[in-house]
Amino acid sequence: MSEGPDLVVAGAGGGLAGALRAAELGLSVLVVEASEHFRRGNNTSMSTAMFPGAGSRWQREAGIDDSPGGFVADIMAKTHGRAEPRLARTLAEVSAPLVEWLADAVRLPLSLVTDFNYPGHAVPRCHSIPGRHGSGVIDHLARLVTEHPAIDLLVPAKLVDVLTDVDGAVRAVVVRDPSGAEEEIPARAVLLATNGYGADRELVRRHLPEIADALYQGSDQSLGDALRIGEKLGAATGFLDAYQGHGAVAANAGTLVGWATIIHGGILVDLGGRRFGDETRGYSEYAAELAARPGGTGWIVLDEVIFEQCQPFQDFRDTVSAGAVHFADDIASLARVTGLPPDALAAELGTAAAIARGERADEFGRTNWERPLAPRYAAVRVVPALFHTQGGLLVNENAAVVDAADRPIPGLYAAGGAAAGISGHGADGYLPGNGLLPAFGLSYLAANDIAKE
Repeated sequence: MSEGPDLVVAGAGGGLAGALRAAELGLSVLVVEASEHFRRGNNTSMSTAMFPGAGSRWQREAGIDDSPGGFVADIMAKTHGRAEPRLARTLAEVSAPLVEWLADAVRLPLSLVTDFNYPGHAVPRCHSIPGRHGSGVIDHLARLVTEHPAIDLLVPAKLVDVLTDVDGAVRAVVVRDPSGAEEEIPARAVLLATNGYGADRELVRRHLPEIADALYQGSDQSLGDALRIGEKLGAATGFLDAYQGHGAVAANAGTLVGWATIIHGGILVDLGGRRFGDETRGYSEYAAELAARPGGTGWIVLDEVIFEQCQPFQDFRDTVSAGAVHFADDIASLARVTGLPPDALAAELGTAAAIARGERADEFGRTNWERPLAPRYAAVRVVPALFHTQGGLLVNENAAVVDAADRPIPGLYAAGGAAAGISGHGADGYLPGNGLLPAFGLSYLAANDIAKE
C-alpha cells in the first residue's frame, strides 16, 4: 500500500464488516483502531449480536411474512414518526441482504431468534449467533480481517484528522500512534466507524442530561471523534439527543441481565416494591425512568421458568455466574433477600399475576404477559445505564457524510454511532438492532459506494 489504501476505516467494530466488503469488491483497506483491547472493549463486542433482517430467508423458512416496508412502519411507530425517513428506508431495505451476506460471505453462523420477540418489532426479525453475544462476532470478523491479504489492521493507533484537497475531497488521513507520533497516509476514502460520544462526559451532559449520571456501559473510545472530524469538514449533524439506554444492568456485577427476563413475564419494581410503568415498551427508555426512581435502582423479579428461558444469552449466564441472581421459595423470602417491603411486594406480585391471567387490565397498559410468575422466584438488582449514543453525522443512502445542503463530502463516509441513526430523539425511539444495523449496514453500503466510484 505504498500509495495509500483505497479505503481507511477508523474503528474495528462494524467497520470490520465494511473492510471485508470493500476487500471483497477489490479495494485495498487499512483499518485503524485505537484500542488494543477492541475485541472485548467496543460496543459491537458488548452487544447481544442482534441483526434485524426484514424479509430474510430465515423468516421465509419460518413462515414469517416481513418486508422492509413493515420494518420502516415499526421504526416510525417506535420513534413517533421522528426517525430520519431516508435512512430508515435505506437500512430497512439493506437489512435482509446484509444478514444473508454476513452468513454467506463472512460465514457468521446466524439464525433467526424466534423464542421471543423484542419490543417494537411486529414480527421476529432479529438474527443472532450462538451465545447471542457480540464478542463472538468481533472475534470472527477480526480473524478474517487479519488473514485477508488486501486488509491491513493498525492497532493501537488513532485516526485524528482527515485532510481534503482544494475541492473538498478526501486526500489523506492523519494517524497517531501511542507515542504521540503522527503519520499522514494518502487515502481516497475514509469510513468513520468510531462510534458516538458516550465516553465524553461533557458531551453527554450537554446533549443527554437525563442519563448523564447513570452508569456508562460502552467503549471508552467513544469520544466523539467523528463529530469533531466531520464538523471541521463541514458535515451536518443531527439527532444528538438520541441514545440507547438500558434498564437491566446488574448492580455490582455490571453484567447485562437482559430484557428477555421481562418479555418472558418478569416485572421491574422500584425500592418501594412497586412497578412504575409498562416494562415491555422497551429497555432503552427504562434507563432514564429507573434513574428517576428513589435510589436510581430497582429489582427485576422473575422465576425459575424464565431463568431457564434466558439461558441462551451469554450475558445472562455471566450475570448468574457473578452471583447477582437471588432465589426465594416464596414472596416472604423474596422480600427478605431483596430488602423490599413485604406487603407492597406481595401486593404487586398478586396484581401482576391477576393481570397475566387476564383477570384485570394493567394500569400502565402492559398487555404482553407470557404467564403469571410462580415460585420458585428469582430477583436481580439492576441499575440504569447509557450504552451508546444514536446521533451523529448525517449520511445519505450510500452512507456518505453530507453537509447542511445534503451534498456529499467526497470520500467521507460514516457508520454506526459516528452517524445519525434511526432512533429519532431521546431514548424511547430505540428498537433492538438499531445499534448493529447502522454499524454494519452503513459500513456495507459505504464499501459498495466506494467500489462503484
